[in-house]
Amino acid sequence: MGAGVNPSVQLIVQHGYVWLFLLAFLERIGLPLLLTPVMVAAGAVAGLGELSLGWIILVPTIASEIGDIIWYELGRHRGASVLRILCKISLEPDSCVRKSEDRFARHTGSSLFYSKFLPGVGHLAAPIAGLSKMPRDRFLLLNGVGSLIWCITFALAGYIPTRKLPIDVLVEEAAGWLFALLIVALIGNVIYKFYERQKFINSLRVVRLTPVELKATLDRGEQPFIVDLRHELEFLVDPRTVPTAVRIGPAELPARGAEIPRDRDIILYCT
Repeated sequence: MGAGVNPSVQLIVQHGYVWLFLLAFLERIGLPLLLTPVMVAAGAVAGLGELSLGWIILVPTIASEIGDIIWYELGRHRGASVLRILCKISLEPDSCVRKSEDRFARHTGSSLFYSKFLPGVGHLAAPIAGLSKMPRDRFLLLNGVGSLIWCITFALAGYIPTRKLPIDVLVEEAAGWLFALLIVALIGNVIYKFYERQKFINSLRVVRLTPVELKATLDRGEQPFIVDLRHELEFLVDPRTVPTAVRIGPAELPARGAEIPRDRDIILYCT
């Protein structure tokens, strides 16, 4: 291949399936790697007959399954603390845990399919499956099918055009434009998430209490109305709660608003 060939294509041709396996595995355990353009490039290489399309699909599928089972086991044994670790590197850590639990916990099985296509939160489906005690064999099956669908989609995105276009056109134009669009989308997502987080933080103008301050309040004999807003998955892992606290899920607040007194201080906590 010529000197102007895309670096991703060169690496795939030189190192073959080992490069794909390592890249897919490292991406699934949380490293911020752009696997999508590499899969498209790998599909293009397969279209030229340099590598097998079947192996290009199968190898990253297996690597992704290994990476996801690690997060599944951590979620199963470490609970919501694993989500908080992942969310610390998220662009919206203030609401990441709650959004992830609400988004994935209601449809844990189907989330293992579509989460692969969601940048930023796709890594959270596996630990939530473990946190919700999904059977291991069911997780391996559903997650494996989801990884397979993802790999097929983007491998074919590179494979199909290559069967009709010269490699120079594919690499210099199609692959180049795809990479540029991915970079623009990534930068736009960062800016949007930063803006949303700042807006969220600026909207919080309520008084905050530390656990020590709350204990001192209760020790003085004061009787604030305490609402435990934790998600049911968090409560299953750690059922301890603040004395006198009433458990009300965020979704239940409109229906149970009458239970909240108007003549007492209201204290909300979620983690």
